Amino acid sequence: MTMLRQDLYQRITARIDRYEADMIRLQTELTAIPALAPENGGDGEYRKSRRLKELLEGYGFPEVREINAPDDRVSDGVRPNLVTLIPGKTGRRVWILTHMDIVPPGELSFWEGEPYTVRVRDGKVFGRGTEDNQQDLVASVFAAKAFLDEGITPEASIGLVFVADEETASHKGLDYILQSPENPFRRDDMLVVPDSGNEDGSLIEIAEKSILWLCFKTIGKQCHASRPDMGVNAFRAASHLVVRLNGLHERFGAADPLFNPPGSTFEPTRKDANVPNVNTIPGEDVFYLDCRVLPQYDLGEVETVIRSMADEIEKEFGVSVSVSPVQRIQSPPATPQSAPIVSALKEAIREVYAVSAEPRGVGAGTVAAFFRAAGYPVAVWSRCRYMAHQPNEYALLSSMMGNAKVYAHLALQGTES
Repeated sequence: MTMLRQDLYQRITARIDRYEADMIRLQTELTAIPALAPENGGDGEYRKSRRLKELLEGYGFPEVREINAPDDRVSDGVRPNLVTLIPGKTGRRVWILTHMDIVPPGELSFWEGEPYTVRVRDGKVFGRGTEDNQQDLVASVFAAKAFLDEGITPEASIGLVFVADEETASHKGLDYILQSPENPFRRDDMLVVPDSGNEDGSLIEIAEKSILWLCFKTIGKQCHASRPDMGVNAFRAASHLVVRLNGLHERFGAADPLFNPPGSTFEPTRKDANVPNVNTIPGEDVFYLDCRVLPQYDLGEVETVIRSMADEIEKEFGVSVSVSPVQRIQSPPATPQSAPIVSALKEAIREVYAVSAEPRGVGAGTVAAFFRAAGYPVAVWSRCRYMAHQPNEYALLSSMMGNAKVYAHLALQGTES
């Protein structure tokens, strides 16, 4: 850093340090407005977006634009996406994209308090959505607000985007924005999506495995359990299919050290109930498979092999097996390790957290895949505890404030004395 930039950085970080109470207040307000997708039994993100827009305007942010996706399943008729941009000295732009929607709290008995009421204890902010994704939503807001309050023009323009629908496919969120004539992004912008991370902030995610979720339905013939000769046990056939599917690990056995784990994974997960009583042989059985496949493999090839395994089970057990996709995302090309956002993040993380961060690949899917599929170099990064979707979810105050400093650092890089 030059002396001038170091001076500016110290002013910005000192300002962020004074925001702790304000950050908690914003977390509290947003958590109290559940933003659940209609798929999850909610009415969308509109009320939350209204309050967030009102607060941003009150903080002095420039125009907060709306790029709203129509959705007749919610009472307001739209799924909101908000965009604001603080101009910088140069033509460079840094965008931080976070999401407003959350997942349901799940079993309430597992929570120590009301999920939508924030509790602060031992440096942790508890509540549904406080980490996923409000930790970095709040961090991005106050990183940008520090420049406004200090009267400092950043070197790079700071863009904030708050999207809908991240938890349920993003078709009303980032996917909609990228297809909109109001799309604000340029191919040479630096894009950060804090949608995943690790505890020390050393992971910069630049690649994802392909995702394939499949539903298997095995049809046999129901009968009394004392007369199996009169029926066809769908559960037995499905169980043998589950074991046979384990052979996918060998068939698609390549390893890539960029990822952890380095290979493709094929895991049976959900098992639906069949018959309700012990003494009936089920005529139908349903289970699911979660596949995370290295980008080098085409999902069509994986599906073909799985179908052949199902065909073998049909012949062996006299059942019919249907295989239908629940989710299917072919991984887009990785962000180049040489992309400017990767090197910029590495410098910022080293300055703020004294950590040497490295680009890696992950098995989980993130909203950044839509950027990569559209040809935008993007990095996924956050220092977080990975409390997403868990009961008693919390965000660390230290990460919320530290991440804000990382985002501010990105906007200061390049300032000359």
